[in-house]
Amino acid sequence: MKKRIVIFASGSGTNTENIIKHFKQSTIAEVVLVLSNKKDAAVLQKAKKHNIKSLYFDREMLSSEKGVLKILQACNPDLIVLAGFLWKFPELILRSFPNKVINIHPALLPKYGGKGMYGTYVHEAIIANNEPKTGITIHYVNENYDEGAIIFQEKVALSENETPESVAKKVHQLEYKHFPKVIEQLLEA
Repeated sequence: MKKRIVIFASGSGTNTENIIKHFKQSTIAEVVLVLSNKKDAAVLQKAKKHNIKSLYFDREMLSSEKGVLKILQACNPDLIVLAGFLWKFPELILRSFPNKVINIHPALLPKYGGKGMYGTYVHEAIIANNEPKTGITIHYVNENYDEGAIIFQEKVALSENETPESVAKKVHQLEYKHFPKVIEQLLEA
């Protein structure tokens, strides 16, 4: 029986779609549900395009025992993947799914993590501090932003004339290459 992946995302869903495609022909796992906190998020349409069930939820549903937690318990995922999900993940769900929630961050944690550090904000801070490299961090989610145990990191060199857009492009390439593989390795373990 295939392992079950649930993905949380807030935006365009490029990582989500990449993960869905990676597991489309897999004998190991499949994406069974995509959840978003934005009604009009493109990720919901991408999930539908691939015949993956998708649902919108609000803050109340996320923190309620009768909301998202109940949906997850019914779905019984082997892994919950945060792929561009911007809200703090509730302890209620973390307690119910210990060591089953992972996130990807567009920097080399522990630097450039925490509340408000996502997307362009991370890349701008890295450029402002003249960092010679950046990368991605895949980590377990705990009760604090970006402080869970690190599972995987990959670096990329930066040049002197980087822009937030050029850094984002380099980071996205790392995400697309490594995120599905790390998920697969976790589910095979």
